[in-house]
Amino acid sequence: MNIGRIIESASCVAEGADWLAAREPRFAEALELCGPLTLRRRPDGFEAPLSAIVGQQVSIASAAAIWKRLDEAGLTDADAVAAAAPESLRAAGLSRPKIAYAQGLARSGVDFVGLRTRPDQEVIATLTAIKGIGVWTAEIYAMFALGRADVFAAGDLALQEAARVLFELPERLSPSQLRTMALDWSLWGAVAARLLWAYYRAIKQREGIR
Repeated sequence: MNIGRIIESASCVAEGADWLAAREPRFAEALELCGPLTLRRRPDGFEAPLSAIVGQQVSIASAAAIWKRLDEAGLTDADAVAAAAPESLRAAGLSRPKIAYAQGLARSGVDFVGLRTRPDQEVIATLTAIKGIGVWTAEIYAMFALGRADVFAAGDLALQEAARVLFELPERLSPSQLRTMALDWSLWGAVAARLLWAYYRAIKQREGIR
């Protein structure tokens, strides 16, 4: 089954950045400001979407602190989270909704190995079927855990703001508007996202995602 280009190394990211810069002068300007883009790959499997749940609606620093407590308590693999008492997860810093989401994910039976060979939309549909996993989380998983080159998280506020500034738009685009705009960057949507996050970091002195 054809799953498209997979970003495996920094050279893949550089290839995509060069393609984008040649296609869109604004990207060339952003790339000159930001320099080489980072790979940002992470292991696939249960920990990646769990980490995304942990990071929902909290600062990067808070998410890192909660993850550290979960890791120290041995609560970062599916079996442990599924069997954990809610009090143990709450002690690590998870809210009641996030406890439900984390345990729902742990008990979902998702075949993470099998997702490696499934099309982008099937990966996203499988993950978003789990309560607490939204489209943004599923797209971030596809981009960074599976290395999918043409997934773009249009619902990300940092991407929306970076696009507004870079393209000198009068207002921030909606997710659907930004997704339509990103069609021009097909083949390398995930690298366009990396570039916009880097640009956001440069202009705002803030991280877009953990």
